Amino acid sequence: MSEAVEKIGEWANRTQEYRPVAWDRLPEIYLYMDQVLTYMNKQLEPLTRTEDAAPLTSSMINNYVKDGVLPRPEQKKYSREHLAMLTMICMLKPVLTIPDIDMLLKGLLEDNSSANMYERFCGAQSTALQDVCKRVAAALPEG
Repeated sequence: MSEAVEKIGEWANRTQEYRPVAWDRLPEIYLYMDQVLTYMNKQLEPLTRTEDAAPLTSSMINNYVKDGVLPRPEQKKYSREHLAMLTMICMLKPVLTIPDIDMLLKGLLEDNSSANMYERFCGAQSTALQDVCKRVAAALPEG
């Protein structure tokens, strides 16, 4: 089996086990930027392509706030709602543009609470990831 096929199989196995943190397990206390980055990068680590690339940077967060995709922090502190929004943004970013993500999240928030929207998103994301991983595993040559 080639190295590329082996890496794809490892990715599928690792990703199939991934679950976003549930709403009630997100920190209830407010976090500063460096704490947010540590928390989010650890949470999103299984979805990163390379080990040395951080999925989220302070510049990215600042740009999301500046563009109105993410609400402004309260006195430089980020809440559970911010963490949920950042999780969704980071998971959608590989397949949607930031303006599309902004439109999607604002539309969903009109009809749902942050907690409800996040839980529904996590359920749909987990189902989609599991489906993709099963398809990838089925397509890999036996080895």
